[in-house]
Amino acid sequence: MDTRGPEQGAPCERDDLARRIRELALSTSLDSIGFASTEVLEPARTVLHSRKARGLSATMNFTYRNPDRSTDPTQAMPTAKTLVAGAVGYGGGVVQEPAELSGRVARYSWRDHYADLRTSLEEVADLLRSEGYAAQVHCDDNSLVDRNVAYRAGLGWYGKNSNLLLPDVGSWFVLGSVLTDADLPTNSEPVADQCGSCQRCFEGCPTDAIVGPGIIDAGRCIAWIVQAEGPIPLEFREAIGDRLYGCDDCQDVCPPNRALVIAEEATPVATLPTTEMDAWVSLVWLLMASDEELMDRVGRWYIAKRDPAVVRRTALVNLGNTADPSDPEIVTILERYLDHQNPLLRRHAIWACRRLGRDDLLGPVMDDPDDDVQEELTVSVVARFGPD
Repeated sequence: MDTRGPEQGAPCERDDLARRIRELALSTSLDSIGFASTEVLEPARTVLHSRKARGLSATMNFTYRNPDRSTDPTQAMPTAKTLVAGAVGYGGGVVQEPAELSGRVARYSWRDHYADLRTSLEEVADLLRSEGYAAQVHCDDNSLVDRNVAYRAGLGWYGKNSNLLLPDVGSWFVLGSVLTDADLPTNSEPVADQCGSCQRCFEGCPTDAIVGPGIIDAGRCIAWIVQAEGPIPLEFREAIGDRLYGCDDCQDVCPPNRALVIAEEATPVATLPTTEMDAWVSLVWLLMASDEELMDRVGRWYIAKRDPAVVRRTALVNLGNTADPSDPEIVTILERYLDHQNPLLRRHAIWACRRLGRDDLLGPVMDDPDDDVQEELTVSVVARFGPD
């Protein structure tokens, strides 16, 4: 027996189901919810094709891999009629910088906020299933352009840094959706742009990766650079600073986000429990840990080819930008990586030595057989410390 008839010809039943979904969603970890139609996602489709053709996607795949699929909800569910968009905030809490030498982690990865989002969206999906409808959760799986779904559902507008900004509360939100064949009332009015003449995200980007309003050159964006495989481009190594995973700079300076940070910094006690994986990771620990230990701790991050060397490579750049070159522990780590079997890590260890003014440690690699390592030795690096 088909139990899915009422919504087809009774608007009151559709409105009631939407109300129940909204009430349930907001009783979970979801901070915002909206309903969108399942037509092809625009402007995402046009934008993805255009920016891919212009080379602005760098080596990024994600929704760039197949824009026609990631912008068509009906490819995931041919019978779909509605997208239920949800957002979970991750902007709460202040974490102080640790005393030990550490790499900085982007706020969205302080803990697994997507797990909270996924759990809440599954509750919405379960409600729909209990009413006889099909429902699929799509969350951080690159099957749909989450920001466009949320934009169409009326959750927020596209900021100049390309993030979705929710009115009055900013962009520190993870986004996902439930795709369903329930025919629910959907949003018809997009949220008006509220960025106005503000240019702070342009000015705050350390690598000038924002090349136009809402346009990011992924090849210049630190958030992508530290995820991508291969060597970190020389021109961005100094700018990476202590950023180990992700980059929050364009969001940190955004006025609604900045207002939240200022309010929290005025609070005497931090509201976010600090754990080893909150906002910082010890660089000494990371560079001395086994591959198994490292992946056990940071394995939920996006790491190209699941290769621990990608994280260690970035940590060596962090080391060069922030460490004390006279610290015996740092010297031991540098010597360890100059002798590492992986030439990618030897290359970044060379750069770290030169950045720290410790060219005296480079003797073991001067006759290195790897061509890329030899090329690294020819690179000019601005040292943070001069000779004694």
